[in-house]
Amino acid sequence: MELLRTIVLSCNLDEDYKWMHPCYSIDGNNIVLIHEFKEYCALLFFKGVLMKDEHKILIQQTANVQDRRQLRFTTINEIESSKSIIIDYIKEAIDIEKSGKKIVYKTTDEFEIPIEFQQILQNDESINQAFYNLTAGRQRAYLLFFSSAKQASTRLKSIESYLPKILAGKGKDD
Repeated sequence: MELLRTIVLSCNLDEDYKWMHPCYSIDGNNIVLIHEFKEYCALLFFKGVLMKDEHKILIQQTANVQDRRQLRFTTINEIESSKSIIIDYIKEAIDIEKSGKKIVYKTTDEFEIPIEFQQILQNDESINQAFYNLTAGRQRAYLLFFSSAKQASTRLKSIESYLPKILAGKGKDD
């Protein structure tokens, strides 16, 4: 992580600490963050989806992450041997930020609604109305959470347990 920090700072970014991680920005706009995990450390590019990724090394953490991408490293040797590539990627990320390019996020309508929840929405007008009165972000949070369960019975239990919050106009984490 110290080596990654040195590399990132060589690109003239401002250093801060956000979300419990070293975060680097330009003109107040986040460019890259250093993550530490049990198995690896990573550089997280905030607008990674817009990067060319000429070396095909950027990683999408999960299927639901729309914007960020990671460069992962398990050894210091990997970082040292990739130093020029890392710098190129950071410079590209800076150029993207300076260009003003924006990420086009999926709309709430584009997220999958689990069949169990579709049936509840179709059969109960009060739940349907309460759900669609929630902000788009709250709707997405519920849809992502409900969809994460692999078994139908688990999805249904999750949905049923959150119906009171939906009816109260609350988000999943409110």
